[in-house]
Amino acid sequence: MLEIGSVVDGKYKILNKIGQGGMSVVYLAMNEKANKQWAIKEIRKDGVKDFAVVKQGLIVETDLLKKLNHPNLPSIVDIIEDDNTFLIVMDYVEGRSLEAELNEFGAQRQDKVIEWAKQLCDVLIYLHSRTPPIIYRDLKPGNVMLRPDGKVMLIDFGTAREFKERNVSDTVCLGTIGYAAPEQFGGYGQTDARTDVYGLGAMLYHLVTGQSPCEPPYEIKPIREINPNLSSGLEKIILKCVEKDPNLRYQSCEELLYDIENYHKIDNIYKKKQKIRLNIFIISLFVSLIFFVSGFVFNNLSKSKKNNNYNYLIEKGKQTSNINEKMDFFASAISVKPNESEAYLELIDTIKSDADYSVDEEQTLIDIITKNEKEALELSKVLKRKSKNKFTLIKGKEKAMNSNFVIIPSYLTKGL
Repeated sequence: MLEIGSVVDGKYKILNKIGQGGMSVVYLAMNEKANKQWAIKEIRKDGVKDFAVVKQGLIVETDLLKKLNHPNLPSIVDIIEDDNTFLIVMDYVEGRSLEAELNEFGAQRQDKVIEWAKQLCDVLIYLHSRTPPIIYRDLKPGNVMLRPDGKVMLIDFGTAREFKERNVSDTVCLGTIGYAAPEQFGGYGQTDARTDVYGLGAMLYHLVTGQSPCEPPYEIKPIREINPNLSSGLEKIILKCVEKDPNLRYQSCEELLYDIENYHKIDNIYKKKQKIRLNIFIISLFVSLIFFVSGFVFNNLSKSKKNNNYNYLIEKGKQTSNINEKMDFFASAISVKPNESEAYLELIDTIKSDADYSVDEEQTLIDIITKNEKEALELSKVLKRKSKNKFTLIKGKEKAMNSNFVIIPSYLTKGL
């Protein structure tokens, strides 16, 4: 092991030990010339079985990290190897692992876990979008560091691999039992992006329930069986992530991220609220339809009633022999439907029938036409096209008219 206070490669002073795994120790070191802290991961060859395999993983890890640039990934700056040790110098990530958070506090708050999941999805999307794609293959709380600002960092790329499209299966089976997808242990094809989906789902399960999938009873149950207060939407997401058949999981971390960002919309409570809103909308639509239909029916009834009244007044006017009564009936008909021609023509014929265009008759006709001037004007245009009778606009007092424009058939004024 490296000694506290010793200097590695003439520039990295070992300050203290900050972590230890099964076959490695991580130290905090200071580059005094650059005045910057680094983390040094030491793997000693002695006491490690099959060091060639371990070394292969280390080389993979360092080669991968050298090519990556993402805010949630540490950078490797140096590789130091001698006969007994293999040292990796990388960014020092201040904070502690999510595993330490679980050990001290147990199950984590759902809202915090959701935020961590979004960040991890983002970094996985970045890894999977490389050419060729990089499959991490060892997502677990111990490999995720939580910084003081709440951001997470994905560390330890020892089991990561580049996806090779033509490979039928992985050459080496690596991963942590409980978090690793079935295909990581052979017989299920090679690992791909969906493998990391499984690992993230297993880790989310551990974080929100406090129950490790790599401890008895070695299963991932619906999270609300453990804590009923958790979201049913999040439960569905996790269960989809950890399907044994990769084809039943999310097919990409983009899909997974979308559902995580909208987990509340998948939630049963949200669906119930949406169903209530839909029912209210349907009821409102139905009521509006009733009002529309009612209005349509009442409008038609009103029109029908108006037509009946109009026809009734026309008939009564035709049937009576008294000129004044005739004029009253036709005038009433005009007030019911001022845009219909028949009542106007009947009124004009009635006035003309006794060959005496009296002042009262003149005033009656002028009052009616003036009152309905707009309709009368439009009507005169139609009648002029349909009738042989000529209609003229008469203005002034020369024909006993008032100062307004009025529409009078020319034959009515003939001889006056």
